[in-house]
Amino acid sequence: MINAIRETVDFIRKKTEFEPEFGLILGTGLGNLGDQIEDALSIKYSDIPNFPVSTVASHKGELIFGMLSGKKVVAMSGRFHWYEGWDMKQITFPVRVMKFLGIHSLLISNASGGLQEHIKTGDLIIIRDHINLQPGSPLRGENYEDLGPRFPDMLHTYDKRLIQQGLQIAKKHGYPCHAGVYVGVPGPALETPAEYKYMHIIGGDCVGMSTVPEVVVARHMGLKVFVISVCTDMGYPPEVISETSLEDVIKVASEAEPKVGTVIKELLVQQ
Repeated sequence: MINAIRETVDFIRKKTEFEPEFGLILGTGLGNLGDQIEDALSIKYSDIPNFPVSTVASHKGELIFGMLSGKKVVAMSGRFHWYEGWDMKQITFPVRVMKFLGIHSLLISNASGGLQEHIKTGDLIIIRDHINLQPGSPLRGENYEDLGPRFPDMLHTYDKRLIQQGLQIAKKHGYPCHAGVYVGVPGPALETPAEYKYMHIIGGDCVGMSTVPEVVVARHMGLKVFVISVCTDMGYPPEVISETSLEDVIKVASEAEPKVGTVIKELLVQQ
């Protein structure tokens, strides 16, 4: 793995000497924030050695380098999922690369289903913890001490200062926003009513098919982590559940994108 990381980093370094401080992962319906990056250089995933290629609609599949809110960033416009057929190490490989490129913090956005009655469609959720129901771990197998410890502690995975700053920014702008627990599931089928109820009972506030593997690897490598989610549909209480399509998810996420972008951009200013 380390050789693959170094090969990829060497390839990128030949394209740009830019040294990012912050990594961004832009999820479903939220990729347009990448268009606001100034002095941008984009590299297609398909051109990068050892990179997977995103197959999900609305994911552009580009690595973007440039300035956002006066900070040096590298943004993934589109991410990878277990349900696409990638293994956990492939899904999280770009996070490893971003760390080797120089980032110290990782900011992630995603779309999720709400698991609490008070969380409504279109609300923002800043993740304070997660429950991992996805298959396997990106840390399974041989551990490389150059990447991180064999048994990383997960107590302070989500940076408390960043969470509070994010909540304050959302409150200042009048955005409905909650701190919550994200439940990571395999997908691609959406959850049954019984599954939604189960995840509500075990303490979940929202559910999605991504993010947890990237967060685990970020924690393994000592990165600060901030995750913001858009509730694109409601899975609780049972009587409000309705059929949901990818188009529905993208529509709600796209409508909320300016709010997510504002929180992320103002959060960067404060760092």
